[in-house]
Amino acid sequence: MPQQRPSDDSPGTAPPPRRRLHYVDNLRVALTVLVVLHHAAVTYSHIPVWYYLETPQDASAGLLDVFVILNQTYFMGLFFLLAGFFVPASADRRGVAGHVRERLVRLGVPFLLFVVLLRPLLVLPGHEEGPLWLYLVLSYDPGPMWFVEVLLLFTLVHAAVRAVRGRRRAPAAVERPADGEPLRWLWPVVAFTVALGVVTFLWRWAFPAPYWPVVGLPSPGYVPQYAALFAVGAVAFRRNWAARLPGSAGWYGMATALAALAGYGSLLVLTGGQMADPGSVAVMAAIVLEMFLAVGAVLALVVFFRRFVDGGGPLARFLSDNAFAVYVLHPLVLVAGGLALAGWEAPAVAKFAVLGVLAVPCCWALAWAVRALPAVRRVL
Repeated sequence: MPQQRPSDDSPGTAPPPRRRLHYVDNLRVALTVLVVLHHAAVTYSHIPVWYYLETPQDASAGLLDVFVILNQTYFMGLFFLLAGFFVPASADRRGVAGHVRERLVRLGVPFLLFVVLLRPLLVLPGHEEGPLWLYLVLSYDPGPMWFVEVLLLFTLVHAAVRAVRGRRRAPAAVERPADGEPLRWLWPVVAFTVALGVVTFLWRWAFPAPYWPVVGLPSPGYVPQYAALFAVGAVAFRRNWAARLPGSAGWYGMATALAALAGYGSLLVLTGGQMADPGSVAVMAAIVLEMFLAVGAVLALVVFFRRFVDGGGPLARFLSDNAFAVYVLHPLVLVAGGLALAGWEAPAVAKFAVLGVLAVPCCWALAWAVRALPAVRRVL
């Protein structure tokens, strides 16, 4: 992706471009929409990890559980991949110190504003007794801003490594392969996926907790995937992998993701869903299949958007410019929408559909309005 100049809310800024890679913006917008729908589904699912929840009253909530679990396998990892891609260019242009300062403003300030200003509003509907301030302190949780928290940590680690290595070359001094240079990708991708599955298996065996309360991380089992894909994104910028990746990689990704999904389902049937021992061979096989699903989905989406969703225009620019603000602000819209629909008796999947259809445009409208305020655009 060497030609891209990312939008202002991207995780980094690239060197002077030849053209804008619209498909990267469009992919990021699609993932942001998926985040909104993901949390709308959680509202009516059996997964109690959101600010406003309704107890499921019908079997359709199980479909929402499947939707949420499948999303979790890959979509935040893809966010980290895209974020990692922009980091080297930003550090090239600003230097390590300037890059860190810029990230502290663009990531740290929204994180603090969410925790201090927005979170009290989000927990208020469910707060029943005791001082609100005490509840906020004792139940600290950054909510969806855990992504910003972890991304800032990864960025600081990248800056520290870069400083130690003394890599302060200007963007023009970095030699990168041409777009048409062949890329040997198949076996490296397979090896990476297997290694990621094994590392994830060992990580979850050593750290089985499904939630880290101190940092508010709701998916600690995916930390190896997040870190690995962030690193892959950074390397992909240097080696121009996104432009060099052939179309066949997308077909491989789709086939692999579908095969891994079928294999995972078959494994559940064969084991009767009994995979409680985190150190068992069955669990390791399930996790490796999960990583094949994740890596396959990432490859398929990147190639698909590069090939078919590379258009720009005023609407695409509007959606891209406001995507990060949507990520920060969407809980307000979903909680308000959930409360508004609370009196409607309908199947869980129907309420999810209505909430999702209403929430997505409302999120972008709210993001646009907030970013119109003085000084807000600099951090959102």
